[in-house]
Amino acid sequence: MALENKLGIEDSYELFKTEEQLSKRKAKLLFEKNLLDSYEAGTYKTLMFIHEYLFEDIYDFAGKLRNVNISKGNFRFAPVMYLQPALENIDKMPQSNFDEIIEKYVEMNIAHPFREGNGRATRIWLDDILKKEIKKVIDWSLVDKEDYLQAMERSPIKDIEIKYLLNRALTGDIDNREVYMKGIDNSYYYEGYTSYKTKDL
Repeated sequence: MALENKLGIEDSYELFKTEEQLSKRKAKLLFEKNLLDSYEAGTYKTLMFIHEYLFEDIYDFAGKLRNVNISKGNFRFAPVMYLQPALENIDKMPQSNFDEIIEKYVEMNIAHPFREGNGRATRIWLDDILKKEIKKVIDWSLVDKEDYLQAMERSPIKDIEIKYLLNRALTGDIDNREVYMKGIDNSYYYEGYTSYKTKDL
């Protein structure tokens, strides 16, 4: 069964492909119109705006805090009851250098504040922080899929792997649309055609 959506799509794979196309189009506009310039880098408010902008044509929950507990594989994301305090703490985390920024990214991944589309929105959020703070972004085409997924799964305990992988993929080509779009182009590559397990509250 597909997630409930504004398009009335009932097949989950059809929804996935349509969602991918629409979110890529919106991500391109986000870049071309410089819509993040007026938002503070590294805040939940900014991530909420990114998520809403990417998915507002598809889901009613775009930009809204999830109200279900979710897990993926063997990993459980932050329980709903602790989600708001977690986001407030993430907002306060420092982000003045690469290590601090990736630590913040790891914590936001653990929070996983939205019902769907966290990976795509959070990668754009991460690149926005890197761009504004250290004048770098990630070239996601240089990040191996399996290494990335395994490093992210282990990152709550040990973040040295994800820091190493992403540091190797840093580029100073911060205004290149093609580099920017690789983070959203690879939504299938990174997130895969898999569903979250949820528990309604």
